[in-house]
Amino acid sequence: MPVYHIVLFRLKPGVTPAQLSVWTQMAKDMVGKIPGRPPSSRVKGQGLHVFSNTTDAGLVSMECGQPLPICLPRAQGYDMGLVAVLEKPDHVATYAVHPAHLEVHKMREELCDDTLAYDLEF
Repeated sequence: MPVYHIVLFRLKPGVTPAQLSVWTQMAKDMVGKIPGRPPSSRVKGQGLHVFSNTTDAGLVSMECGQPLPICLPRAQGYDMGLVAVLEKPDHVATYAVHPAHLEVHKMREELCDDTLAYDLEF
């Protein structure tokens, strides 16, 4: 079953719409780049290494946005959120350490004061 990786963000004062646009595009660009598991290698025959490029889909979608106005009174100061869909629960670990995600994470640290992450499977 898919995993819904939900993250809420409290932005630092002064974050611009241009910065948010770059950041959200970086996040969306991860789709198709982060497999469920890295390609594996195995030994075949007389020491011949065969590299398998067969991977699971991994990160299958990513959406980012701000809360709807009706939700603002309950948003507790979180002014941005994302929902990433991963194919399987064990793909979360690959996603977490992938270089593309680490770049998005680095920018998150520059733009956000606080985050709240929650993973659901259904």
